[in-house]
Amino acid sequence: MPQTGKPIRVLIVDDHKIIRDGLRDLISSRRGMTVVGDAGNCAEAVRLAVSEQPHIIVLDLDLGKESGLDLIPELHEAGSDAGIIILTGLRDTEKRDQAMELGAKGVVLKEEGATELLNAIEKVARTGEYWLEAGAAKRILVKRQAPAADKHDPEAAKIARLTEREREIIALVGEGLENKEIAERLRPIVAEATVRNNLSFIYDKLDIKGGRLGLLVYAYKHKLIPPS
Repeated sequence: MPQTGKPIRVLIVDDHKIIRDGLRDLISSRRGMTVVGDAGNCAEAVRLAVSEQPHIIVLDLDLGKESGLDLIPELHEAGSDAGIIILTGLRDTEKRDQAMELGAKGVVLKEEGATELLNAIEKVARTGEYWLEAGAAKRILVKRQAPAADKHDPEAAKIARLTEREREIIALVGEGLENKEIAERLRPIVAEATVRNNLSFIYDKLDIKGGRLGLLVYAYKHKLIPPS
């Protein structure tokens, strides 16, 4: 995560140079972001990830003869702690979800606007949270879901400390709502900053790691969010 006031360092990985050049121009035009390198293959991507220490890696899943899915664990093994954002045109949700399971922090579809990618980079880099496309959280959670918790759940004491408002916020997170949308759904309506603070309290009470996705996994496992 970049220090306050420092630019977000971005590495681009795509097998098409014209795409890399376009992304470089786009990202560099955003205040507070700088492109520290671009790579067209896995080996070059790993080398640059180690030498340039980017905060964010924008990765295409289709790298010609190579796969971006194979690159994700390679980057982790090489010691990179960059947040990986998948930028892809693939319609295959299975591959996109697999990328998240392997450790990517977000997915942006190429059909979406440039603002979507820039906002994803900003959020993941500055907050460490996930950037989840619609429906992704639920698909991943179905795969991860553990057996339902029972009265002997060792987490029961932590869960019992949750207030009704905190349980309500968890349920709204389960609907895929962002903080601003949650603030507008609560009654009485509260400020977005209040929702952020409430989420911080929830993470602390439940010892949640991994931000929203970590909370969702925990909430489904312990039946804080009803299955759809």
